[in-house]
Amino acid sequence: MTVETWLDWPSREALSRTGLTPARRNLAWGVRAVVLGALLWSTFSRGQGPGRWAWVAGPALVGVCAVLGRTFYRCTYAHRLGPSLASLFLVMAAAAGARAGGWPVLALVLWCGCAVTALERLPLAAAVPCTALALGAYTLVDNDNWLTTAVTAAGLGLAGYVLRLDAEARGTAHRLLNQERAARAAEAESAALDERARIAREIHDVLAHSLSAQLVHLEAARLLIEREPPGEFREKILERVVAARGMAREGLAETRQALSALRGEMTPVEDFLHTLVEGAGAGTGLAAGSGVHVKGERRALPAEASGTVRRVAQEALTNVRKHAPGAAVAVRLEYLPHEVTLEIRDSGGLGPAGELAVSGSGYGLLGMRERAELLGGTLEAGPDEEGFVVRLRVPA
Repeated sequence: MTVETWLDWPSREALSRTGLTPARRNLAWGVRAVVLGALLWSTFSRGQGPGRWAWVAGPALVGVCAVLGRTFYRCTYAHRLGPSLASLFLVMAAAAGARAGGWPVLALVLWCGCAVTALERLPLAAAVPCTALALGAYTLVDNDNWLTTAVTAAGLGLAGYVLRLDAEARGTAHRLLNQERAARAAEAESAALDERARIAREIHDVLAHSLSAQLVHLEAARLLIEREPPGEFREKILERVVAARGMAREGLAETRQALSALRGEMTPVEDFLHTLVEGAGAGTGLAAGSGVHVKGERRALPAEASGTVRRVAQEALTNVRKHAPGAAVAVRLEYLPHEVTLEIRDSGGLGPAGELAVSGSGYGLLGMRERAELLGGTLEAGPDEEGFVVRLRVPA
């Protein structure tokens, strides 16, 4: 054996009950119950104390030993050598007191338990002397012939070492199982990332290229229309082409954001909101006073929460442009200890809703609320003073 073998503690997995089957766990509790019952029976049936005090001192001694044994288990699990040895020696001293008080069975059981448990739970450098001391006390007071006593002592030492090996094997198996689970989780995550990257490439190759080509053609159409003589028809066509170009540009920007999300390269939420509001205010129906206010300590949000905040903000601003053109929008993002809140409040439209008010499916608010509820959050939306307010709250 190496020096490390003598000085190392058994692993915490080995010292705990991790990995025990229900049958073995029930068997262990059954053995404890039988041993405790035998100890109590021996103290009551063979008590030689002065009258009624034997009925008090015996169970009290058993209770003290049970508390010390529990302390020993906790200290060995924490790899604290000093308290572990102290509690073990106190149990041995209690066994000596039980022997002197007229409870030999209790003393023998305590010494045997100390010998086996020390080998099972302590470093070998400390376990061997403790086991030798306990078995030495056992052999001195045992009334059987020397051969039976020697075989019993050797069997107890062997049982303690076998229990140690069994616990280490169980702990090693548990660690290997956890490593295998972690490896499988990492493999699944890697496969998911590869699939997301593949989807991102497909979207980029198809949709992003298509939108970029539309932008080029729309810009060319705008330049051609501007060369025509002024007139009402020309202005209407130019207005529609400019609007289509703006929608294509927004679609391209959102596609790039979706690609970044798929690749795990999303910009911070607050930067996204600033870009969204500033871009929305540039000639697309929002007042110049619109702005974003961020409160709380900024931190990276989980992907699901971040995506929900972004989509709710996009949908709310789209609704403002549709139903309240010319309104000023105040966006408030607040980081709380266990959640994040988003509030989007508009001041009410300065004019009648345009043609965009009749576009869409009408399920925008419902979709936003479903997104929030899937994450365990809430979404409230409704009129507020002069305008409309949307409040989102999601765990993060």
